[in-house]
Amino acid sequence: MNQETPNLETLNLETLNLETLNQVVLIGPPGVGKTTAGARLAQTLGTTFRDTDADVEAVTARPVSDIFIEDGEEAFREIEGQAALKALAEHDGVLALGSGAVLDERVQRALGGRTVVYLEADFSTVAKRAGFDRARVVLPGNPRGRLKAFLAERHRLYGSLATITVQTDDADDAEHLAALIAARLRAAGSDWPGPPAAAAGSDWPGPSGAAR
Repeated sequence: MNQETPNLETLNLETLNLETLNQVVLIGPPGVGKTTAGARLAQTLGTTFRDTDADVEAVTARPVSDIFIEDGEEAFREIEGQAALKALAEHDGVLALGSGAVLDERVQRALGGRTVVYLEADFSTVAKRAGFDRARVVLPGNPRGRLKAFLAERHRLYGSLATITVQTDDADDAEHLAALIAARLRAAGSDWPGPPAAAAGSDWPGPSGAAR
């Protein structure tokens, strides 16, 4: 079913209660629009945007896929988790987490009490949007088979951590998706939690709180 596109110009942003919101965290698989729609959402809400994949790449000077392949998954997940913890602790605004950051139990705990938006998509949508030759898609080997298994494994985890789930299959572009997310945030209204507590336990040396 197609989702009606809210008009960004007429959204009543006062109902978003940004003084208590502080942070909107976007989670989900690669290719669902966490970065592109996240940046547009931040613009809509009049706040800043940060992407932890970009933090990892800025600090290591390597694409995330190269880190995964050359250093191994365990090393990559540690870097990814540290980047997420640091960003959760210091960034007020819209924050896009790397797709695997939620595998880290420290990150799972840090997400408690925050506004977490799961950008959900079917396999065919993710495969079409992500492509298998893009630098940020960390799925070596049989990409289609691994992607299908990846989505099945992660779906329940993403859903369990989310306070809001937005289906992205029918989103035409980043602006459309940002409007859908903003509408869901508006609908959540005053039921949102207050300012999140800082995430502890991170010594990740990434960029501090700069808008991305």
